[in-house]
Amino acid sequence: MGNLLIPTAHGELVPLSRVAAIRVDTGPAQISREHVQRRIVVENNIRGRDLGSFVSEAQRVIAREILLPTGYELTWGGQFQHLQEASRRLAVVVPITLLLILGVLSVIFGAMRPALLIFLNVPLALSGGIVALWLRGLPLSISAVIGFIALFGIAVLNGVVLVSHIRQLETEGLSTDQAVIQGAMDRLRPVLMTALVASLGFLPMAVATSMGAEVQRPLATVVIGGLFTSTLLTLMIIPALYKRVCAQRA
Repeated sequence: MGNLLIPTAHGELVPLSRVAAIRVDTGPAQISREHVQRRIVVENNIRGRDLGSFVSEAQRVIAREILLPTGYELTWGGQFQHLQEASRRLAVVVPITLLLILGVLSVIFGAMRPALLIFLNVPLALSGGIVALWLRGLPLSISAVIGFIALFGIAVLNGVVLVSHIRQLETEGLSTDQAVIQGAMDRLRPVLMTALVASLGFLPMAVATSMGAEVQRPLATVVIGGLFTSTLLTLMIIPALYKRVCAQRA
């Protein structure tokens, strides 16, 4: 390589060894650039914990122990960048979803009070899902948030089934007390079957250990735990509050 001839400004050919020092050394296989700046990528795979908590801990350690030279900057990308983007989108989607549910309920019943009564299923379902995640030591990941959205739909559906039947019994001439008792008895089996079928359907995902289980387990855990608490609310609290909140007549 040192004997390679290179042309000079005067047209002469000189060996490369006369103008450059040639030695065997170590270095990067390639030099990548982004926005006219050199870039090097450090990759790793995470097992046994969620991505968000790992990156948070890594950021704290790097900020405490590593001082970047002037002109250097550190950027977190890859799946963590996708996680941040999805979190920002869900921060908008979830409130809109809840408002849409409340709006549809108010349209169905023609009043806001029955809609708010049924909407009480949402916070108790939320608490049940969070407790289930905590008991299993699972993170509040994107898949868990998606599980909450599915859970809200099932929980609200059970409330609609019960409240609509109670109101139907009232229109048929039963008193509010009789309609509440009869409606709760009539809809006990449908509400329990809905919750049971959904829970059993998500059970294989909740105990999965194969590839992709880190996404399936939080989603299924949220749905199963939330259905347990929301079903109790539907069968016990909604009938107890119905006469006080939204009875059609005294």
